[in-house]
Amino acid sequence: MGTWQVQEAKTRLSEVIERARTEGPQTITRHGAERAVVNKRAGGQGLIVGRKAFQRPIEDGAALVHAVQDVFLDGAVTIA
Repeated sequence: MGTWQVQEAKTRLSEVIERARTEGPQTITRHGAERAVVNKRAGGQGLIVGRKAFQRPIEDGAALVHAVQDVFLDGAVTIA
């Protein structure tokens, strides 16, 4: 399982998603504490973001979820 700081995960979100698909769950931390997990979805049809995104200030969790959603829905981003 990979570990990413929030800012690094934002900057390299496509890579975080790809690694979740190929290597397993990717943990996102803030100040050393787990905040979210990006994980391959059962059946390989998409990705889910862990509950930790919702256990912090709403702005932080919402920003992460929106960033993942934007990449996942972007037709220019391909993850084979």
